Amino acid sequence: MITRQKTAGRAAVICALITVLIAASLLSFGGGRAAAAGELLRYGSRGESVRQVQSRLNELGYWCGNADGIFGSNTLSGVKRFQSAKGLSVDGIVGPKTYAAMGMSSSSSAGGYSSSDLYLLARCVYGEARGEPYVGQVAVAAVVLNRVKSAAFPNSISGVIYQPYAFTCVADGQLYLEPNQSAYNAARDAMNGWDPTNGCLYYYNPATATSAWIWSRPIMLQIGRHNFCK
Repeated sequence: MITRQKTAGRAAVICALITVLIAASLLSFGGGRAAAAGELLRYGSRGESVRQVQSRLNELGYWCGNADGIFGSNTLSGVKRFQSAKGLSVDGIVGPKTYAAMGMSSSSSAGGYSSSDLYLLARCVYGEARGEPYVGQVAVAAVVLNRVKSAAFPNSISGVIYQPYAFTCVADGQLYLEPNQSAYNAARDAMNGWDPTNGCLYYYNPATATSAWIWSRPIMLQIGRHNFCK
């Protein structure tokens, strides 16, 4: 015989399950759902992909408010302004063409890094090594990634690049130049595991280097105008 207490307990469990199912449905199909890598972003989307788009719009001068990961009215306006300026369909939806125009990927980039990581690394490559042979550009990107992996440096691409006095392109503003396709390709190749330096953590141009300390580092190889060291 089922008691009233047992019946009430079962009812409570069923109600809890129904609540969970309803919440899951809202996240999957309603406005305000989480944005997954590779999906279209639109009004109501949420998540890291949205935050990356917001940051990129702000960097490009299409202010869309704080990068909070919520695709609201400010973000919608920023996307539409960007699309209009680039001659795209002004629908307020961030799809493959809008991603490409922003210099971003619609999914996670190579090696598990984000599209924002790819963009920042490409900017560093362009600021530090444009004009160098392609393998030299990959080598510069590899040094950044080697530092990320090293306990002696910050553990993120942004942390490594913005570390004080680490890269000339940050100090002289060349980091903020728009990277070309070669810089993107070099950053992506490095993210995919190509390291022409075999683990080097430093590089310098002997014709322009002013640090006495860097000259003390053992040179492992030279690519283009850069010496690479450990």
